[in-house]
Amino acid sequence: MRFSLTDAGAHARAPANTQVTITSKMTQKLNVLIACEESQAECQAFRMLGHNAYSCDIQLCKPKGHPEWHIHDDVSEYLDGKTTFTTQDGITHHVDQWHLIIAHPPCTYLCKVSSPWLHHPVTGNAWLNGELVPVNCERYEKMKQARTFFFNCLNAKAPYVAVENPIPMRAAELPKPNAYACPSWYGVKYTKKTCYWLRNLPSLVAEIEHPKPKCFVTSSRGKYRSRTFPQLANAIARQWSEYIIEDMAKQQFSCGTALAKP
Repeated sequence: MRFSLTDAGAHARAPANTQVTITSKMTQKLNVLIACEESQAECQAFRMLGHNAYSCDIQLCKPKGHPEWHIHDDVSEYLDGKTTFTTQDGITHHVDQWHLIIAHPPCTYLCKVSSPWLHHPVTGNAWLNGELVPVNCERYEKMKQARTFFFNCLNAKAPYVAVENPIPMRAAELPKPNAYACPSWYGVKYTKKTCYWLRNLPSLVAEIEHPKPKCFVTSSRGKYRSRTFPQLANAIARQWSEYIIEDMAKQQFSCGTALAKP
């Protein structure tokens, strides 16, 4: 595993009296990939801010979505650096790089609420957290596959990466998330704690100080339970795009300063 939580979190900011000039290169649109998203909630939020965002999923985008922004494909190659692609409308595109990748890997076999099914019905034994325990072998294998894909998302080839999932089960042995957010922080009447594993990104900031949410509506459909509320998607797009543009500008400023020294 190449990822370490020491890689995560915001960089130190420049002094308040430092003037940073952002060149045309830094003001260009961010190239954003939203992995495992067919709803296009986050993709559309970034597009509304003028960024070059695409969703990617093995499912087609929703009927009233934007096929011109959706890559109907396995996202694995794009996590590994692929930047030439064909959108669902048949048009081929190319970007120089992905500046930001936000991934939503499937949580069915990783989340805490599904942990009882890992042991029912018992069909064998497996080593979990250093102990040999009875498990459902089929479920155990699917958990291992899901875990591998989760780490592929976490190690995606982009300077800024975020991976979203619910609270994971202990048996999955995922690293501890270094941030979380709730839709109620942005005006949604429901609460649903969402975990984030971040590389070179700051935690999301709540925009409502004392929300009084209700419990999230339960549903038998996982797709409904895992949906991203538009208010949260808008906050993600706004906060992280502003941070990335500022951070890229500071990096350019630092390089320019270093080169100017005798």
